[in-house]
Amino acid sequence: AQLVESGGGSVQVGGSLRLTCVASGFHNRRKCMGWFRQGPGNEREGIATIIGDNALYADSVKGRFTVSQDTAKNTIDLQMDALTPEDSTWYFCVANYDYCPGLTRTNWRYWGQGTQVTVSS
Repeated sequence: AQLVESGGGSVQVGGSLRLTCVASGFHNRRKCMGWFRQGPGNEREGIATIIGDNALYADSVKGRFTVSQDTAKNTIDLQMDALTPEDSTWYFCVANYDYCPGLTRTNWRYWGQGTQVTVSS
């Protein structure tokens, strides 16, 4: 099973980016998917998860980021609006069968390699 992210890049403050993650090689079972990002201390910060119609967001991105899942295409997107320099970091796609482990790193089984986002002023 593999997760591949795309859509990272450079944008100015207040701009938008859309990240996409494609999941391949997974069994045809219900999956929770989500996005983490690298924190300032190299920790992984959970920012959004989604399973079915249920989405969960970290306070730091609530109202600015929107996560969506297309189960038919096995993809998950993260629409990021009103970006600030504090959003600059690496973003990672995650997946787990059957349930969502939440916004902590523990128990997420699958991780992508990441895509970098840079927000400049």
